[in-house]
Amino acid sequence: MLALKVIRYVTWAAIGILSAALLYLLMTPRPEGSAGIAIGGPFRLAAGDGAIVDSEKIKGKPFALFFGFTQCPDVCPTSMLEITNDLKALDPLAKDFKVYFVTVDPERDTRDLLKDYTGSFDARIVGLVPKDLEELEKVAKSYRAIYRKVPTPSGYTMDHTASIFLMDSKGQFFGTLDSKESPQVRQAKLKRLIERG
Repeated sequence: MLALKVIRYVTWAAIGILSAALLYLLMTPRPEGSAGIAIGGPFRLAAGDGAIVDSEKIKGKPFALFFGFTQCPDVCPTSMLEITNDLKALDPLAKDFKVYFVTVDPERDTRDLLKDYTGSFDARIVGLVPKDLEELEKVAKSYRAIYRKVPTPSGYTMDHTASIFLMDSKGQFFGTLDSKESPQVRQAKLKRLIERG
């Protein structure tokens, strides 16, 4: 009889501990949009001006990262124009905010070409070129970005993730921007990210 009571007490104690742990996990705030998902990682990529952008050295300030290519007919120029307008709308709050445009087509996108391309938009947009396909694959995988080469009659094009990744000042995933969102929604997200740091 005593053994049965002990088993009951132990069982109820275990249920209480598990319930408390579950409640703690549910109530603990997480970074916006992260939902516990590991997105992002270290990178060292060449910018259009020849400088190296090192993810460890840019920590301390939030930033955005986009995977695209210069010959993209619609998604890339639309996304870059939208974030250009968003950054201008948020000035002076966004004066130090950077958007890194990582090419998924390093075979064709040279540093000079990428520099010219991003120069058509806001100066806070910086083009980055992986040194080879292996480096591109590593960075894209860490951000869970998808890309693939698609043959066309005149050569090839690239399919790629269309979202802009938002990262906080610690290099942690904060959320995404989507071209289907209204300017008000995108700018509210950017404002929260920049103010949070």
